[in-house]
Amino acid sequence: MAALADRVRGRGRIAAGLLLNLLVSICIVFLNKWIYVHYGFPNMSLTLVHFVVTWLGLYVCQKLDMFAPKSLPPSKLLLLALSFCGFVVFTNLSLQNNTIGTYQLAKAMTTPVIIVIQTFCYKKTFSTKIQLTLIPITVGVILNSYYDVKFNFLGTVFAALGVLVTSLYQVWVGAKQHELQVNSMQLLYYQAPMSSAMLLVAVPFFEPVFAEGGIFGPWSVSALWLRILLPMQRTRVRALVREDPTCRGATKPMHHNY
Repeated sequence: MAALADRVRGRGRIAAGLLLNLLVSICIVFLNKWIYVHYGFPNMSLTLVHFVVTWLGLYVCQKLDMFAPKSLPPSKLLLLALSFCGFVVFTNLSLQNNTIGTYQLAKAMTTPVIIVIQTFCYKKTFSTKIQLTLIPITVGVILNSYYDVKFNFLGTVFAALGVLVTSLYQVWVGAKQHELQVNSMQLLYYQAPMSSAMLLVAVPFFEPVFAEGGIFGPWSVSALWLRILLPMQRTRVRALVREDPTCRGATKPMHHNY
């Protein structure tokens, strides 16, 4: 009986943690869209700020003993860090060029793509019930995209690229965690600064830096604070959720599409 009660409590904590992460993610999506519409913050620069603040948040978390850093070879993380850049940049571009509804529904396609990748590249098998759930997901996304009053080709391209790169990233994260024997926070602790360095090199070639509209251009205090506080809050919530003993390792890549 005690074991059953512990199992129920553990599942309750997993559900509560995932719900908290979901709610924070939804708030961040709406606020990001608001920043794009009202401030026009450049996409890659915004992603760079997100990565830097995420790493600072992780640094604080490890100082608070929420996780212990583990030495990892950079060569093992290069492709993962590059895919991290791609998935955040493309999903932000999708949000920038689509309605919030279309952006969110397009992300739902990540689950079918992950299953396809794991089936054909990693020889994993899924039950018929799981495979059948992909039909309404795919049909729903296609119908929404077709009938969206603000449908545009560029937004669709960014959404498709975002889904593909996000799916690859999530599959690779799971593979790297298993290969290197690390948890999600230990992996992201090294991955975030590497991704930041990659974007730091790329930003000047694609976006203004010091001119108006650039990352170091004249921005209002409210816009700057929003860009700093949003990734900090998400990092804090994810640290609390994923480093909880009952949540850590209890979910799979298919469950992380929020």
